[in-house]
Amino acid sequence: MDKTTRFFKTSENDAKWHLIDADGKTLGRIASEAARLLRGKHKPVFTPNADMGDFVVVVNASRVKVTGKRAELKEYFHYTGYPGGAVFERFQDLLLKDPQRVFEHAVKGMLPHNKLGRQILKKMKVYAGAEHPHAAQRPAPHIVNHPSSKES
Repeated sequence: MDKTTRFFKTSENDAKWHLIDADGKTLGRIASEAARLLRGKHKPVFTPNADMGDFVVVVNASRVKVTGKRAELKEYFHYTGYPGGAVFERFQDLLLKDPQRVFEHAVKGMLPHNKLGRQILKKMKVYAGAEHPHAAQRPAPHIVNHPSSKES
């Protein structure tokens, strides 16, 4: 009996397309499920150092919700590189201005922080509304059922 672990290559991956509707769902719960699909952890061929994940299309990103007072208190920070260039943006403002960035920021933190993570993140397509241009790929609707979710 062979007791070696089989590692798979990216070329051996059969990537599928998943459609996630974020309407009325909690940001973190949807983002963690999207990260799991992007990374390929739901597949038996998961390999930590290879991109074995699927494509994910997220629609209705502008209608995502957060719990508690997070909508008023959560802030995003980045530094421009210039003196006095610290920029703070509130969650509410960013959700109105650019809802895709809110979702991409949440998922990016759940992926590896290296070249592989940046490559994986390119396989996620986020749209503020219900329409998306990926109908030709026939993405399968993915129902997110989190075990401790109180959502209907």
